[in-house]
Amino acid sequence: MSTSLNETPSPAPRTSGDRDTALVLAGGNALGAYHAGAYEVLHERGIQPHWVVGASIGAVTAAIIVGNAPQDRVATLRQFWDEATQHTGPSITDWLKPRQYYNGLHALLTLAQGRPNMFQHRFPGLLSALPWMPNDVALFDHSPLLGTLNRLVDFDRLNGGDTRLSVGCVDVETGEEVYFDTAHQTIRPEHILASTSLLPSFPPVEIEGRLLCDAGYTNNLPLDPLFVTEPTRDLLCIAVDLFSLQAPRPASLDAVLERANDLIFASSGRRAIAGLRREYALRQQLEPNGPGVTLLHVVYQAAADQLAAKSFDYSPSSIRDRWAAGGRDMLRGADWLGSHTPDRQRFVYESP
Repeated sequence: MSTSLNETPSPAPRTSGDRDTALVLAGGNALGAYHAGAYEVLHERGIQPHWVVGASIGAVTAAIIVGNAPQDRVATLRQFWDEATQHTGPSITDWLKPRQYYNGLHALLTLAQGRPNMFQHRFPGLLSALPWMPNDVALFDHSPLLGTLNRLVDFDRLNGGDTRLSVGCVDVETGEEVYFDTAHQTIRPEHILASTSLLPSFPPVEIEGRLLCDAGYTNNLPLDPLFVTEPTRDLLCIAVDLFSLQAPRPASLDAVLERANDLIFASSGRRAIAGLRREYALRQQLEPNGPGVTLLHVVYQAAADQLAAKSFDYSPSSIRDRWAAGGRDMLRGADWLGSHTPDRQRFVYESP
């Protein structure tokens, strides 16, 4: 059958053949146990990423994944979170108010004591607010994380393996987003540390003359590196987000504070995805048979017992619940991937 010069040829249906797989991990401090549960399901389903991109705790998770042999990754993630957990005993009740107090007390305990494998108090820190104390730029010292990374991550494997790693930061002086990528340079523990330097909790890190901090306020879900240039093959992007744009109406001051925090950290991801929709709608018209993108967006939905300080809640029950939630949500996502029939669309978005 002939086609008129004024007609757009019908694109051929897509196949489920070879494609690249990318894993994008957002920031969120103690919420990062959700990443581990999600990755555990991917590992069990045999879905191994070719490229992992992370910011903040997502950069830590990404480094553990890329810097370990596939068979060791889940066990190493479990070791990291076991060390991070405040082993004060499990929650004694599932009632909402007592559980909220339990979680809140653990967040206060973190602020008072830090986490030995991640961060500790610094001097003068908060005391620098007093008029007779010297100035400081952060509340905590996160240099203990360097020792943890050196113990749990093989940086030779991370830089020389088959899986690409990118970590996101922001230049404190210019506001420019900065990405370190094993395809272009060697990534060291200091690069991961810079990605976790959320101001003013943690001090910025100077690397090659640039003062760098966490990208959470500007781009907490770092999708951008995947699309700097158009992918040359079909791409499955699995994005694991730790803050949700959707939540019930807040009914307390703490719920309002939690909602404000979620909106700050989740909004950049919404804008990035909206931009991809627009971009690929144009690509669909110009080149309907070009490489397609499937974006599976898995988002942590905080339970009612979680408070505004949830990012500092390392209680045993909260870490356990977040790991389990990541597993449940990724199971739904993996089931959708298994049942999804490729179509003619160049951009497909799913959030189970």
